[in-house]
Amino acid sequence: MNGPIKRCGWASADPLYIKYHDTEWGVAVHDDIKLFEFLLLEGAQAGLSWLTILKRRENYRKAFDMFDPEKVASYDKQRIRSILSESDIIRNRLKVEAAVSNAQVFLRIKKEFGSFDSYAWGFVGHRTIRNSWESVDQVPAHSTESSAMSIDMRQRGFKFAGNTICYAYMQAMGMVNDHIISCFRYVQL
Repeated sequence: MNGPIKRCGWASADPLYIKYHDTEWGVAVHDDIKLFEFLLLEGAQAGLSWLTILKRRENYRKAFDMFDPEKVASYDKQRIRSILSESDIIRNRLKVEAAVSNAQVFLRIKKEFGSFDSYAWGFVGHRTIRNSWESVDQVPAHSTESSAMSIDMRQRGFKFAGNTICYAYMQAMGMVNDHIISCFRYVQL
């Protein structure tokens, strides 16, 4: 007889959080639109809980044209005001303006490297770093790789791209497998 499914300790009882943990977090992503989506969402999350953003994710999809970086990069002041009037997203002017300027930088990087995927995954040698943590308390908030990513991204003009945000991004996009070893997803990924 099998016991209950073991998950990382941060995956709360909220069904949305559990679904995110079980199906997305730590899965290697190589799609530029998805990579942009998470850049935007990680920036929106700064100072808030990830669950707060997950609950508003569909609203972000609508407000930011399904995370199309070409469209987001072209937003003008009127469009930014319109987004800031949306009650179903985090209405922080700095974060919304950063999403627009980050989309512009994203497109420049995509042009330079052929894809954003090539650029981002370069910080981990184009393969997932697999850690072996026994407890959530061991999982770091940043790494050498996230520090390098943060420094480079900020030099290129990204906003809301600090070391901790970059590490959370790497975890979410599967660049780092930080599922604890007793979590059922650790072996699967």
